[in-house]
Amino acid sequence: MTKQDLVNNAAGAAGVTKKDAAAVLDALLDSVTKSLKKGESVTITGFGTFRVSKRAARTGVNPRNPGEKIKIPAMKLPAFKAGKSLKDAVR
Repeated sequence: MTKQDLVNNAAGAAGVTKKDAAAVLDALLDSVTKSLKKGESVTITGFGTFRVSKRAARTGVNPRNPGEKIKIPAMKLPAFKAGKSLKDAVR
């Protein structure tokens, strides 16, 4: 399912225009992104939680030259944990 499919489904279910549904979806995604940038988690009850996961620095192997070791820096990654209602619906 693409973003456009989500907009179409939301517009039909809510009885609003596709333009309004797209604006709401964009605002929602923007809000989640801004919160994650601040390091905050976003919980949507019954759906799941978006959070920032931290990956420690580590040593890796250069795929072009397997004998060479490279340093991979620490980084932050977005993560999602599905809520119980979502898990049950998918099962």
